[in-house]
Amino acid sequence: MLPFRDTFFMIQNKWIFYLISGLVVAFVVLVFFYYVATWKKALSGKTNTNKRPNIRSLFIAIKNVFLGIRIFKDDILAGIMHFLIFWGFFALLIGTILLSIHEHIVKFLMGNIYIVFSVIMEIAGLFLISGTVIAIFRRYILKVKRLQSYTEDLLIPLFLILIVSSGFLLEALRIAQNPQRWEKWSFVGWYLKELFGPGVSEGAYPYIWWFHAILSLSFLLFIPLTKLAHTILAPTSIYLQNLPKEDGDKAQMEEEDSASEGSDKEAQLPQRPFLTLSHLIFLDACMRCGRCVEVCPSTLAGEDYAPRDFVQGLRAWVWQSFSSHGDPRLFTERSPDKMQRIWNCTTCRACLEVCPVYGPTFELVMGERTLAIEEGTSVPDLLNQTLERLYKYENPWMSSKKEKLGWIEEGSSIGFITKSFKPEFCYFVGCTTSVDPRARGIAKAFSNILRSSGLEFGIFGEKEPCCGDMAKRVGELGLFEEKKMSCSDLFQSYGVKNVVTSSPHCYFNFKNEYPQGMFNVFHYTQLIHKLIKERNLTIKKRLDFTVTYHDPCYLGRHSRIFNEPREIIRSIPGIKLIEMTHNRENSLCCGGGGGRMWQGNELNGTERMSERRAKEAKETGADVVLTACPLCLIMMEDAIKTLGYEKNLKVMDINELLKMAIDEEKR
Repeated sequence: MLPFRDTFFMIQNKWIFYLISGLVVAFVVLVFFYYVATWKKALSGKTNTNKRPNIRSLFIAIKNVFLGIRIFKDDILAGIMHFLIFWGFFALLIGTILLSIHEHIVKFLMGNIYIVFSVIMEIAGLFLISGTVIAIFRRYILKVKRLQSYTEDLLIPLFLILIVSSGFLLEALRIAQNPQRWEKWSFVGWYLKELFGPGVSEGAYPYIWWFHAILSLSFLLFIPLTKLAHTILAPTSIYLQNLPKEDGDKAQMEEEDSASEGSDKEAQLPQRPFLTLSHLIFLDACMRCGRCVEVCPSTLAGEDYAPRDFVQGLRAWVWQSFSSHGDPRLFTERSPDKMQRIWNCTTCRACLEVCPVYGPTFELVMGERTLAIEEGTSVPDLLNQTLERLYKYENPWMSSKKEKLGWIEEGSSIGFITKSFKPEFCYFVGCTTSVDPRARGIAKAFSNILRSSGLEFGIFGEKEPCCGDMAKRVGELGLFEEKKMSCSDLFQSYGVKNVVTSSPHCYFNFKNEYPQGMFNVFHYTQLIHKLIKERNLTIKKRLDFTVTYHDPCYLGRHSRIFNEPREIIRSIPGIKLIEMTHNRENSLCCGGGGGRMWQGNELNGTERMSERRAKEAKETGADVVLTACPLCLIMMEDAIKTLGYEKNLKVMDINELLKMAIDEEKR
């Protein structure tokens, strides 16, 4: 006899099972349609017609869903837990579908195929139980700090354990009645069958079958009503968040244009125009895992802000504002109050770096800032004054445009770009680098390096406008557009084709916020690395320093420039580079980004972000902490002085160190 299984062994009235199953599936589909209807209302009728299929985004989604790549990152136990739960649940779900196909379409689960099927189902069940036990252990025994404990966080794993346990019990009762030799491959049930005699198993089997069936269907029922909704929404969020940026930007513009065409009724609803469909799906896909909390510099500094709280608060606002019948989730944050403290965010992107569903929380914060600026509410006084200076004087620091030339040394041969002098490169000095007394050293050193290399470059001097980055990050979009237009017009009128910047913020802004193809933009580390590689820059002097390198957020995480700065440092003879514990994409933020340089005492935490980073730099035993950003330079130097480290630890820009190593005779 071929190995096989009678799917509805000893079960009468199986139509009842199918009726209940149909109702459950219909309910789940209906609730997800309710999600979609609420999202549509939140978008005020905006449509998105530009989201074309993208193979790369699909591959990223598949990789993350089936392998859990991001969940393994920095937390192996969490990765193992998720891997076991996902593959256990997924295999059992597929197994159930295969049984239905076998029962109603084609008989194929027989012979060796059935044996393989049985083994896989046993392993899947053990996977699922093991994963849920680990989940309970991490949350309630280890008490992992970043994990919250809502009712659903215990209820769901217990529910899963009960479903799988009843399944194994059901299997044991079935095998006990007719223990065929092939049933040994259902090894858990085969082992447990010894607990039951034929009489007991025959009487109990139908009741346990229905108990297991109702449990399993109830679990499916709760998917859209709990955080399990992420089983559908997380893959969607990962896919949408990884679509090419230009597609997303164009789609969002189309959505904003169409928003004005909505009905009068829609216009009366509260609005957050920055929200897109991908944002809304992310809000509902968030599992409250707390990874963003673990890496957020504001949270780590003891400030009253956490990305997870912000996300849950914004999600609560969406459902309170746009749902017809309330929030479908049974256990979730109901208060939108946690959306406060938007000025604490440094926009460092650390939250996105670790989020399993690629949630861009800092983008949502910037959207909230835009609303605050438009409404004139809750904007820090110092920030308001800074924006006024930026509007009047083209820089957020000084009430004078002439200050921008203060870094140029007397007798310097730096050329000014004119209609007749159009050098190969325009050196865009930037606001901070040109006016801050400490950051001016970056401009001096870089201009000397460029002259040493023989590269033709020029500057705009007093004519140089602000790139608008600071206005963009704090949500003053009107001012940003004005600055963008000023820069674009200036570059076009003088035929500028290549721009090199000292600031990663200027670089990122030009690269991502300006029209593509208008000009080429480089951060100075990219250009210097190229000059060294092509042997246009000679480094002869040996510097016997031990250094550590601080990755600026907008150069590293935002722009993915990690290697060039390090290769420049290593090219200097005698230099020993030691990495800090947090480096590259895991670098700690100095606290200067996101407009925080121009805020006051409202940001007080238990310690300053820059001081946390300075302590980590000190622990390396380095003589010098290097960076490649004027804001980082200012913040780190101030922190080192405050901590009293200045005698043993010096802060320098890579330019300044490189200038020391260049052959003097070549200048």
